[in-house]
Amino acid sequence: MKILVAGGAGYIGSRLVPVLLEHGYDVTVVDLLWFGNHLPREVKVIQKDLFDCDAASFTGFDQVMFFGGLSNDPMAEYNPAKNFILNAALPAFLAFSAKQVGVKRFIYASSCSVYGYSVNQLYDETSPATCAYPYGISKLQGESGVFQLYNEKDPFSVIAIRQGTVCGFSPRMRMDLIVNTMFKTAMTEGKIIINNPSIWRPILDIRDTVNAFLRAVQADYAISGIFNVASGNYTVGQVGDMVKDELEKLTGTKIKIELKNIQDFRNYKVSFEKAKTYLGYQPQYEVKDIVIDLYEHKELFGDYLQDEFYNIRVFKKLGAHNYWP
Repeated sequence: MKILVAGGAGYIGSRLVPVLLEHGYDVTVVDLLWFGNHLPREVKVIQKDLFDCDAASFTGFDQVMFFGGLSNDPMAEYNPAKNFILNAALPAFLAFSAKQVGVKRFIYASSCSVYGYSVNQLYDETSPATCAYPYGISKLQGESGVFQLYNEKDPFSVIAIRQGTVCGFSPRMRMDLIVNTMFKTAMTEGKIIINNPSIWRPILDIRDTVNAFLRAVQADYAISGIFNVASGNYTVGQVGDMVKDELEKLTGTKIKIELKNIQDFRNYKVSFEKAKTYLGYQPQYEVKDIVIDLYEHKELFGDYLQDEFYNIRVFKKLGAHNYWP
């Protein structure tokens, strides 16, 4: 099977693509390489703007996976226009082009951020998506755009994976994700900062997200739809305590908890039973496993504060150098 991974050189793609190769898939990555190239040498990587991909670019591929666009709220709020173009318009354009040349499946990396703010409810895929902020809105629009190409009578499968907050080690490392950030401050300052301990988050170990996308690739082509994916639901306070406990065991040093009680506009917990039932997705990891994964790779990080670990810093630099309007 031939798979094109759009935006596949980023944080998730750098762990997913090697797994796809291990399973015998023929993988091509198309990426502007904003964050460099940390993929295995044998991967075919085309440095190219995805908007320059016409229908012919997808000829011969069985599936297209979309990981492009902007990846978090800070980037979306810094440049809302670019956010809506890359997260909403771009995936619809690519799905349209892919379908024209007979691609069998389009997989869209979406986000549980679409749910916005909920109170004491476990959200499934039929729950209202009420996010009122640029990032969540754009991811929802991206879903809507690609599903416009889906018709039960057509042999074109569309799967959207709504991911929880992905955390853990990747060769293209990020320190701007909840568990990764807590790990960073614990290792560099001896403390964990918790902005609001009562807020709920679905946390997703990057190895579980790789497994979810692998299951989507392998699913019967009769399966389409939106699927929540997480390793588990936790309050931010719980996450902080678990990171603290595990790192104290690993390092033998005491770590402080610093509470800020800052209001957050995201609060949601999700059910991922549908992904279990239809895709065969089964989470294997917990928060403590993410901490262990990070700790085992700590020698690779060097300076935890280097700009390349923070998407918004890289994004601002790109703007300053006129890489985007």
